[in-house]
Amino acid sequence: MADHDTTPVRRSQFRRVRAETLSAEQGRVLTRPQLYALGMTRAEVRWHVRVGRWRTFGSHCVVTHNGPFDDETRHWVAVLEGGPRAVIDGDSAMVLGGLDNYEPSRIRVSVPRGARIRHRGDPVRVDIRQTRRWRESDRDPTATGVPRTRFALATVRAAMWAVTDRQATLLLLMAVQQGLTTPDRLAVELLDVRRDRRLGLIHGVLLEMVGGIRSLGELDFVEGCRQRGLPEPESQTLHRADNGTFYLDFRWSRHALVVEVEGIHHTWVTQAVADALRQNQVVLDGDTVLRLPVAGLRLCPDEFFAQVAAALAAADSAAA
Repeated sequence: MADHDTTPVRRSQFRRVRAETLSAEQGRVLTRPQLYALGMTRAEVRWHVRVGRWRTFGSHCVVTHNGPFDDETRHWVAVLEGGPRAVIDGDSAMVLGGLDNYEPSRIRVSVPRGARIRHRGDPVRVDIRQTRRWRESDRDPTATGVPRTRFALATVRAAMWAVTDRQATLLLLMAVQQGLTTPDRLAVELLDVRRDRRLGLIHGVLLEMVGGIRSLGELDFVEGCRQRGLPEPESQTLHRADNGTFYLDFRWSRHALVVEVEGIHHTWVTQAVADALRQNQVVLDGDTVLRLPVAGLRLCPDEFFAQVAAALAAADSAAA
């Protein structure tokens, strides 16, 4: 009699263990249809939630633990709430694909145009975008875990969905600067975009990167030269010296003038020493070197560009 009484309990425990084992492959998240396919009843799901073992999310997902949501759980909830064809996209896919030093404001998810979007709420902060350009081949075949869009395509979409033009530009530059994609790959993905308010901006940034621009500070410097009527410098020019070869951020060959745009990493001890040796060598080889911290470009650009203009004018006077 005792064995007969405990058999249903044992079966229920077996189904629970099987559900929690399967959910481990999806960030501890399962959909209700997945739970029912494992043989669990609606009453069993309600019971595990009622006793505090599991948590529900929206009308579709069940999280098989009662602790805080970690990033993996949030991404899986975002995808499963988005429907069977939802994928992590935009800047969220970029971060999953390896982008460093960037934090998305919310999880970006893309679904085909007309897809049914399920309820979602505050614990995950999801932005689900319907796109006419959704294709199964857009998924990253190398991704493990939560499905996401291919990195280059996600970067282009992140730029289109960014809040500001500056954020769009930053995402494009960071992706290339960190070696996660190339301007050529981004240009290929951009071919499929027929209309977008940032199409011209993205084209422009890609052209600048092909020309050697690799950071937002460098792009701002070139734009500052244009606005002030200064001649545009050559970017990322190769300098050969006795102690090796290296690239200079900007150089006016005719004026023997170099400008080095310095981000925060240039203040690190190892980088500062290498920069000093490199810039000293350039000076010894006959060029004038002006240093332009990115912070200075933000706080007092006119003063720095006045120095550039003065150096160009002095070179012209010496050559006359």
